[in-house]
Amino acid sequence: MADKHPYMSGSGGVTQLITQLRRSFPAAVTADTLRKLGIAPNNETYILNILKFVGVLDAENKKAPAAVPVFNKHDNAEFQDGFAKLVQGAYKELFDLHGDSAWALSLDKLISFFRNHDGTSDVVGKRQATTFQTLARIGGKLAEGATPIPRAASNGIARAAKKAATVPTKRASSPTVAPVPAPALAAANPPAPALTPAAHGQGSSAGGMGLTVRIEINLPAGGDQATYDAIFKSIRENLLNGNSA
Repeated sequence: MADKHPYMSGSGGVTQLITQLRRSFPAAVTADTLRKLGIAPNNETYILNILKFVGVLDAENKKAPAAVPVFNKHDNAEFQDGFAKLVQGAYKELFDLHGDSAWALSLDKLISFFRNHDGTSDVVGKRQATTFQTLARIGGKLAEGATPIPRAASNGIARAAKKAATVPTKRASSPTVAPVPAPALAAANPPAPALTPAAHGQGSSAGGMGLTVRIEINLPAGGDQATYDAIFKSIRENLLNGNSA
């Protein structure tokens, strides 16, 4: 194992090479191999150092014995489990200090560890931390694109979620329609007065009271002019003139 933890400025090259090696693992993986594959130009040495550090390649850039059964796994979950064990063994000091929670340490926590352990600068410590997170993602221990949330922030989020869960939800009230008493309905919609012989033109003289009669006429749709004339003639003779039969 190297004295200091490896690093590189980006994570894409490591992920690409691991994916390529799962498809086809050549007898030796050298800088020339990476150049032919077009992976991480001008950063070949950094990637090779990372793979040597986690035990994928040996000192001669060949497939390490411990990596053989891992890269022979076709099932993705089985490969991730085996690769995560390689990473955990390589970062022994980190896992001795934090246990399995090391996988989810915040970036700041990881930078602090690597800077204190290796005596590196802020820039190098950050690259060491992001390299570890890349390996954690390949091993299925960290979601793709996810960055661990610092403990203080995660506690704040948990408290906010708990508080939100205890606040009663206001339900929208639907408008209430008050029932209308039957007498009020009757007053609002009085029935048409029944037509009786007493109302045939003579009712207005009884006690000085006036009487208004509403007459609705339903004309037949297929009637001709003679039919309509007969209807109005009958109304005039029997209702308007008071000549009841």
